[in-house]
Amino acid sequence: MAGVSSESLAAALADLETTLPTASLSLARELFGVLGILDSSAGLRRALTDPSREGAEKSALVRSLLEGKVSADAVEITARLAASRWADARDISDALETLASTVAIAVAEQGIGASNGLSGLERLQNDLFAFNRVVEGNHELQAALTEPQASTDAKRSLALRVAPEASEEAKLLIGQAAAAPRGAKPTALVEKFAALAAGRQKRWIAEVAVARPLNGGQAERLQSGLNRLYGRELKMNTTVDPRLIGGLRVTVGDEVLDASTVARLGELRRQLATHAR
Repeated sequence: MAGVSSESLAAALADLETTLPTASLSLARELFGVLGILDSSAGLRRALTDPSREGAEKSALVRSLLEGKVSADAVEITARLAASRWADARDISDALETLASTVAIAVAEQGIGASNGLSGLERLQNDLFAFNRVVEGNHELQAALTEPQASTDAKRSLALRVAPEASEEAKLLIGQAAAAPRGAKPTALVEKFAALAAGRQKRWIAEVAVARPLNGGQAERLQSGLNRLYGRELKMNTTVDPRLIGGLRVTVGDEVLDASTVARLGELRRQLATHAR
């Protein structure tokens, strides 16, 4: 997915963040169900991605199809996707798959019994990786999960028997990958789901690079400050990088806080170059 479709997906994920704190696994199931409807109708996908139609018109079509059948959140998420622009008709389905799996991942992140979001995400990833290890080590199981004549329910049931101890979120994602791999191997789709979970996990990890080792008090103050700044208890991984000369650089997810001497020197050079023009 590239260009305008990538932009639409990024906007949809940003919008989804407001829903995730109260989202339940049922919303993920509903979105996967809507995905099944889209995947079963090339005409509907074309109608929802037709660049000659207004976004409001495409949203209205979604509402007429889904209202009363799924939750208001599921309708709204799908309607917003339809109102966006897509380079290819398949892209809207790919985007909905990403949103549905992101909901399931966020539910794991907030799961009951997890001491913080990081531990919930770690368990989810471990469950997904464990499923893939079993499948990849058993050729008969691989063949059964990709058997064209087998029903989707049979494939889902078989996959869930492989992972009886997995979390409910992992079972939903594993079952979806087995029943509707959408042209990919089930293990490849499970790997994609694990990668999405890893991306969300980065929000809970602060990668800290320092010019010199921190003493205990400095590390505690930095930990406390970062927790307050991000509103969550981060896991801090600290490495020493003498190239920084002084200060530190903190990376949390896609955000970089750079207070190093190297960064300040770089900014000074840019300012000097600007003034010299």
